[in-house]
Amino acid sequence: MRPFNDPAIQAVFAAYPEPTRAGALKLRELVFETAGSLPDAPPLQEALRWGQPAYLAPKGSTIRLGGHKAARFALFVHCQSRLMGEFTSAFPGEDRIDGNRAVLFDEPDQIDPTRHGWLIARALTYHL
Repeated sequence: MRPFNDPAIQAVFAAYPEPTRAGALKLRELVFETAGSLPDAPPLQEALRWGQPAYLAPKGSTIRLGGHKAARFALFVHCQSRLMGEFTSAFPGEDRIDGNRAVLFDEPDQIDPTRHGWLIARALTYHL
C-alpha cells in the first residue's frame, strides 16, 4: 500500500467501514498507478474534498473516492464533465452508474484496472 503524506486523509480511510476501506484503497492504488503510467506523468495531489479523498492533476478533473448510499464504495468524477458519458459509451452496461457522477462498487474485485483505469486517465488529463 502506498503511504499517506497527509494524516487527515489516512484518518478518513481508517474511518471507513472495512468493505468501503478495502475498495477505496484499491481504487487509490489504481489512481496512483494510472497517473504514473501517463505520458509526462502529471503531478498528482491527494487532498480532501467534501470530506472524501480526492485526486487532482494540473490539467485534470477531480476524482473522489468514498462510500455511497447505493453501494459500498464509489469512484466519483465531476458531474458537469463529459467523463461519465464517455465512459458509459466506451463500456456500455459493464458497471453500475450513478447518473453522470459515479461508478458504484460492492466488492474490490469489481474494479477492472483496464476499464476503470481508462476513466481515471481520462479524468486526470481532462483539460489537455
